[in-house]
Parts: sequence; structure tokens; C-alpha cells
Amino acid sequence: MDIDFKNEFGGVKLSNYAVAKVAGKAASECYGVVGLAPRSALSGYIQSLLTEKDFEQGVYVSKTKSGHEVSVYVYLAQGVRLTEVVAEVQKKLKFVLERTFAIKLTAVNVYVQDVKEI
Repeated sequence: MDIDFKNEFGGVKLSNYAVAKVAGKAASECYGVVGLAPRSALSGYIQSLLTEKDFEQGVYVSKTKSGHEVSVYVYLAQGVRLTEVVAEVQKKLKFVLERTFAIKLTAVNVYVQDVKEI
């Protein structure tokens, strides 16, 4: 689902790929995040880390009545305080995406797919 909005110069359409690329890079830079996971890893048997070119597989953007929601699927490092890392990912994604794309985010959902020993 692409993000559409209008400004005084006309319409703007942002692809999910562009949003996912920015969101994935921001999430992967957070302390304690080992990498992004594909959404299909929910089944538990896929344990691959996504490369930067595949970030759109680990980020999902949806539109709600009041704004946009972003869901990101991550692997975290073992031994870190998970709640603090997740909260930091949420704050960073909200800040980066709202600043970069001038969109209102109503929710940033972080799904921890696994905890990995590094």
C-alpha cells in the first residue's frame, strides 16, 4: 500500500519500498537490534536476517483513519533489556519517518521475532 497525500504543489505518492527502506535503516541502527526479520518468520522456521535491499520484507505500512501505522519485525541481541530496545526503536522510527516523509504516525509496532546470541 502506497502513501498518498497532497500539498500545495500537487499530489505525492510514496512507495512502501521507500518508507520501508528508511524505516529499516533506522531500526537496524538502534542499539540491541541485530537485524530485520521477514514478516513470514512468524511461522518460526525462517531465521534469516534481511539485507538492506530487502528491508521492505520486514516493514509493513498501513493507513488508518487518523494516520499511518508502521510495523517492523526485528531480531534483538541476547542480553539487552528488550523493553528498552523496543521503546527506542519505536521512538526512532516515529521521529525519522515523520521528519523524512511529513506523515502522521498513529502507531509504531515492533515485533520481536527472535533473540540472537552475537
